[in-house]
Amino acid sequence: MDLGIQHRVALVTGGARDVGRAISLALAREGAAVAVNYLRSEGEAYQTVDQIVAQGGRALAFKADVSDFSAVLELEREIVDKLGPVDILVNNAGFVAPELFLHTSPEQWERQIAVGLNAVMNCCRVFAPSMVERKFGRIINIVGDSARVGERRLAVTAAARGGVLALTKSLAKELGPSEITVNAVALGLIETSHSDAEFLRAYRDRILQFYAIKRLGKPEDVASLVAFLASTHAAWITGQTISVSGGYSTVG
Repeated sequence: MDLGIQHRVALVTGGARDVGRAISLALAREGAAVAVNYLRSEGEAYQTVDQIVAQGGRALAFKADVSDFSAVLELEREIVDKLGPVDILVNNAGFVAPELFLHTSPEQWERQIAVGLNAVMNCCRVFAPSMVERKFGRIINIVGDSARVGERRLAVTAAARGGVLALTKSLAKELGPSEITVNAVALGLIETSHSDAEFLRAYRDRILQFYAIKRLGKPEDVASLVAFLASTHAAWITGQTISVSGGYSTVG
């Protein structure tokens, strides 16, 4: 299926590794030029870019802390200068520090809220205006399914990501008249190279009791849906939260 995103420019925040890398690769395979954003994963960002280029795609790495509005403004200037205006925005960057809520302090909340919510608002505010001007855009926000169903030890990130879901619905209504779609993808537990291997060895069987499909997710499970939502085939899908969770949650 031709997804119709050849010659489009995509920005994937946190695009250097794991789910972000899989999304970057999937969009590049469909012909999009990909801006791979990173903050600390410089080596992995350039590995992702090299992999895309080796497969005949176009990509560049861009360092920026997307929780900083001024940094996002500079990021836009750099991407426009080197790749062109962004048509597809994938807000994937995240920061999670699991802990029981009553054991946390306001100081511990700040980074999770900054990356989990404020960064999404920053990127939408900076990149959406040019989409409005061009009457085309795809905004896809990646969250954990805890934002919809709650989860022990994830109250802070769930609260931040719950705000992203509300933002997704509101922006869908604001930006829809300009042919811009805004959707969210809510993830179950995705197994990556950076997963806690010891934890998974100890608790995998117990965790899988909550999943209809008896395996954990793979980054590629997420990437294929994101690529579809970025495509011309998804032009009448907006304001939605779609779960990629192997049946962990079945909330409507």
